Parts: sequence; structure tokens; C-alpha cells
Amino acid sequence: MSILSSLSPKQCPDRYAFRAGRNLPDKEFRYLRTVIVTAAVHRGFGRRLPCHQITGDHWLATVAAAHWLPKPQRSHRILRLQFAPPSSSSLPSINSIHPSLPPSLPLTLLSLAAFSPFSLYSATMSCYRGKYADELIANAAYIGTPGKGILAADESTGTIGKRLASINVENVEENRRALRELLFCTPGALQHLSGVILFEETLYQKTADGKPFVEVLKEGGVLPGIKVDKGTVELAGTAGETTTQGHDDLGKRCSKYYEAGARFAKWRAVLKISPNEPSQLAIDANADGLARYAIICQENGLVPIVEPEILVDGPHDINRCAEVTERVLAACYKALNDHHVLLEGTLLKPNMVTPGSESAKVAPEVVAEHTVRALQRTVPAAVPAIVFLSGGQSEEEATLNLNAMNQLKGKKPWSLSFSFGRALQQSTLKAWAGKVENVEKARAAFLIRCKANSEATTGSYKGDAGIAEGASETGVPPAAVILVEAAKDSKKFFKHTFFDFLLDI
Repeated sequence: MSILSSLSPKQCPDRYAFRAGRNLPDKEFRYLRTVIVTAAVHRGFGRRLPCHQITGDHWLATVAAAHWLPKPQRSHRILRLQFAPPSSSSLPSINSIHPSLPPSLPLTLLSLAAFSPFSLYSATMSCYRGKYADELIANAAYIGTPGKGILAADESTGTIGKRLASINVENVEENRRALRELLFCTPGALQHLSGVILFEETLYQKTADGKPFVEVLKEGGVLPGIKVDKGTVELAGTAGETTTQGHDDLGKRCSKYYEAGARFAKWRAVLKISPNEPSQLAIDANADGLARYAIICQENGLVPIVEPEILVDGPHDINRCAEVTERVLAACYKALNDHHVLLEGTLLKPNMVTPGSESAKVAPEVVAEHTVRALQRTVPAAVPAIVFLSGGQSEEEATLNLNAMNQLKGKKPWSLSFSFGRALQQSTLKAWAGKVENVEKARAAFLIRCKANSEATTGSYKGDAGIAEGASETGVPPAAVILVEAAKDSKKFFKHTFFDFLLDI
């Protein structure tokens, strides 16, 4: 692209016309107008005013008068500028055109070299700075408040059906609503949470007393969020890898969810580890999909949670998981920057770096070291918080690993918190079993897990929550816990062999 002066100052000292390639999008022409005006103000007013008297008001007056002439048939478009003294009574706010310029800034103090058209163009395009920018930054920072985290209660109808089936409860709307009410109305639980991710059905549901769940959460100081992706589909050209769908009407849906009270959103991309996976195609496709989702959310007032989940399935070791995690996160932040996403108004929801499900487990301190190092290498400091998914870990495992990360010494410019689903609800679900008489017991189990994870976000969890019934994803506690519990009853411990004892659980 080239910009050529079509009129010399001698021919018309107060008027300029500039030509640019006709095929630029309209959005690009708006940015280009700002760039040209900035340079032209220096030249035009510089001949008539002392340098220190050229202010942002002069710049603003010129921007307000500048306009592109209608698209011609030829290969250029023309921007018409005319310099005039500023009329403050009729000028819009300077921040409405370029937020970083104060109204009375002496432009020439910056010098044309430091404030060149190219530097202004880059600054204007660096990230989203629309009407929701300040709100996005504030909400993202609030969600990442140390001591708080996110409850992921966004299970789709099919997914929650599997959870309910595990306790022999029918998958109907009333049972789904009752479970969510049990969680949201647990006394003392919301003080440990900053956000709750909802499924679309839940966003519009109410308590048995008729109070909208959104209002229950807001009164408890918790921001409602919403799952906006529409699931995964196979990615063509790969051996069964996937990409996530749901972009087509995303803007309209985000606007509707914002009106309903949602203030952040979640979109899950899924990748897997095998000898030849994830492929670069899958990494790039999912990173681009997450970035497109993120900027659409921000344009509609929702803080996007970026969730590139690397599945735990497989025999890989922790080093292989770390390598893949770094590749995926690096691609994600490249895409987010390419799409001009406001990083301060986002959250990251990654997997923890752990060995595969078919490999031997490692200590929480090892998980913490590998996870934090992967994040240090890939996640910009502008991101306010990282909220981990549990990824198939037991409730206690996920809490201990998060606690170890927050105890780890080193550079951690973001807060490290949680966005757990099963790792907050599993023991609660088993304690409830769909029975009204078990509601208080289930709420007690839920409060224990909320408190434990709240402490883990500050590195102060002592492991005193123990493992409640159902805390393990598999339903079988780790062997070390079995031995501890058995040792409490030495008679039983010495009567049985270890193998027989496992069968008795």
C-alpha cells in the first residue's frame, strides 16, 4: 500500500488529498484515516503555529472534518482533509477516536518519529478497545481474585445425563434444575467462587421459589458465565482429530446472553496426544477457532475463557505433555494477537501438565514445576488469571496440584485458580443421589470442596479436606489413602491381605 500526496502545499496550503488502494476493507480505511491525519496535522499546522501549541484539539478537529470520497471506478480512494481551527463546542470526545490521546496533548512533544503514522496504526490495531474494554478488564481481574475460582456447571443435557445416570436419577429438566439449585444455594459456598459457567438452559432457570439463578449468583458476588461452543466435529484431513463449531451465530448469541446477565463465556477446544498427534493442522485450526470466538465475545461484552484442553488419555509421560502444552499455548496466543484480542480481558483454562492416564502418577510438586514452566514460556503477563480444568483427576488430586503450583517459588505474573466441574461436584453428586433428604449432606460435601480449592489458590491448603465419598473419578481411592484408612483399624488391616482389602471396598 502506498500513500501519495495529490496536492502540494503550494497549490492548496490548507487542503490535502491522499490516495490508497481501493480494495482495502472499510475498517482498514477508518484506521488509515487516523494515520494520515496525524501526519498531516504536523505538516499543516506546523507552518502556522509554534510546535508547542499544536494540541489534540487541533488533531481532533481535522479528524472530524476528514472524509473518504465515494468509491471511484479507478484503482484509488481519496481522503479529503481540510485544516481548520478547533471548535470545542461541537467536537466529539478525542477518546472516541483514539483512546490513548489526552485532549490537550501537545502532539509535537512526542516528535513525528516517535508518533509516526506506522506506530499509531500499530497501536490502534493492537487489541480490542471498544465500549466494553474497561468492563472486560475489570471482570476478568475479578474472576481471577486469589481465594476464589469458577464452578463449571455447564454440562450439556447429554453430559449431565451421564452424571445423573451414575446415581440412578432420570435426566429430566426438573432434576437438572434441582442439582444446580443445590449447588448455587449452598450456604457459604459462593464466597469461595467468583464465577459459575452455565449451560444455556440453566441461564434462564429459577429456584423452586421462583428466583432466577442469575440473580442468586449476582447477590452472592459471583459472575454468571455461559458455554457458547456447540461441540466438536472431526477435522477434515486428520486421523480423527477435532475442531469446535459454533461461530456462525456466535455474535447474536453472545449479545443475547449479555442481556440475560452473563458476563463471561467458555469455548472448549480438544486435542489429544499420540505418537503423531496433535498435528500442526489441528493445533492451528483450534487456535484460530479460539481466537475468533474470543474477539466475538469481547465485541459483545463477554470475557472469553480460552480453553485448549489436551486430553490426559494415553501412555505419554509428563515431558511429552509439557512439550505439547507449550506448542498449543504458543499457537493460541499467536492467534489471539493476530485477531487483536484484548488479553487483559481474557482468561486461560488449560490442562495441568501431568503424565498420561496410562502412566505412573507423579508428585504434586512435579506437576506444579512442569505446569508453571510451560505457562511461563507461553502465556503473556497481560493475562490476569489462569483457571485450570481438572481433566479427569480426582477431587483431591486436582486440589493438591493447584496448591503445589501456588506454593512454587518463581515468576507467576497471573493468578492461578480453578475452573472445576467434576472435581467440585463428584462427591456432592454421590451424596445427593437425587433424594431430597440428602440435600444438606450433599451441600456439606460441596462446601468442603469449595473451601479446599479456595485455599489451594493461595497455596494454603493443608490437605485436611480428605477424600469424601466419590472424590475419585473412578470411585476407587488411591492405594496410599487405602493404607492410611486401613491403618486406623489395625485389626482389619492385619486380617486382610492388600489384594483382599481392595475387593472389600
